Amino acid sequence: MQPLVLTAIFNSETQTMFERLRTAHFPPERNFVPAHLTLFHALPGAECHIIQLALADACSSHPACSATLLSWRLIGRGVAREIASPGLAALRAGLASQWRIWLTGQDSKPWRPHVTIQNKASPERARALHAELSRTVDVRNALVVELVLWRYLGGPWEKIARFPLQAAEPSSDGAATD
Repeated sequence: MQPLVLTAIFNSETQTMFERLRTAHFPPERNFVPAHLTLFHALPGAECHIIQLALADACSSHPACSATLLSWRLIGRGVAREIASPGLAALRAGLASQWRIWLTGQDSKPWRPHVTIQNKASPERARALHAELSRTVDVRNALVVELVLWRYLGGPWEKIARFPLQAAEPSSDGAATD
């Protein structure tokens, strides 16, 4: 059975920005899925029902997570935006603890959250895009609003379910908290 992928999706303004960049810089013949932040790369497809129950439970009481978009990272043949989100990291850690017997080597390693906007490019194109984006980097705040579970189909992904996070409570200064 095909593995499952768990991703996080941002608020609409941030998601639109990532989609625009991904459309502009990701090879179109490989751009099968929307821009996303991957939490787990390969959960067992045979455990889909149990995974969905755990996600529904976890997300039903977890607030939307504030996130900070940090610097651009060169990832060999592509470019990604580094993300910091303590709330999302805590949510992922809780899920990883529940699913530890299922985690692959990749998903067991320390998590380095990022959104890939270019991949499978030549190293020269990747370095050029990284240099261009790094000149204009603006650290900004965002919000992670939902998790999405996908089935990996050897290239394309099939969306299985969305798990919205709860609306964040505004703090006294108007910023969202998690």
